Amino acid sequence: MVLDRRSLHVYVVTSAGGSDRSHQEIAEAAIAGGATAVQLRAPELADEQLLPLASILAARCRDAGVLFVINDRVEVALACGAGGVHVGQQDDPGGARARLGPGPVLGVSVGSAGEARTAEAAGADYLGVTVWATATKPDAEPRGIDGVRSVVLASPLPVVGIGGIVPANAGAVLGAGAAGVAVISAVSSASDPVAAVRELRRIVDGYRSIGEGRAHG
Repeated sequence: MVLDRRSLHVYVVTSAGGSDRSHQEIAEAAIAGGATAVQLRAPELADEQLLPLASILAARCRDAGVLFVINDRVEVALACGAGGVHVGQQDDPGGARARLGPGPVLGVSVGSAGEARTAEAAGADYLGVTVWATATKPDAEPRGIDGVRSVVLASPLPVVGIGGIVPANAGAVLGAGAAGVAVISAVSSASDPVAAVRELRRIVDGYRSIGEGRAHG
């Protein structure tokens, strides 16, 4: 499918680890705060537990015009009518695309220019890059701003930075060419998650408006 890059601008991942908030609470806060995408990431739930929640969130995101993506679970995504799936290198991106068919969005985590090109060939619609170390995903290798830039240069697919991103450094990720920023703890651990999403949206929109002004100047 043709993915609108704008749907990746503010991408909230609902991981309940390290937070007392539920996946649904985080997703609802993301929608209320103006997120453009929500990813349901719940490795602790079996498919039969995940599907009812995914179905609720798929409907909520659809009504709000927010892209809804499920982490890893292709069958759950298809069953609930999610907008797409996000997979890692170990999750067979080509197989995921084959099972999804041409319609849903496929996001793939990559860590190098070579992996970016391979993901593109496998049918990815966007790429995710871990920018800085994060306790939420300790096994993900951070690639830094230079890593984001190298992936951006390697593929025409839109890139989303994730890992250690907060309002203070989001602009640096966008400056490296990322289409958007993805966050977990910046929202799930915030005292006011709706306000946290609004602040990220304000920063990203501000950065985009400056960039568009330069483009037309």
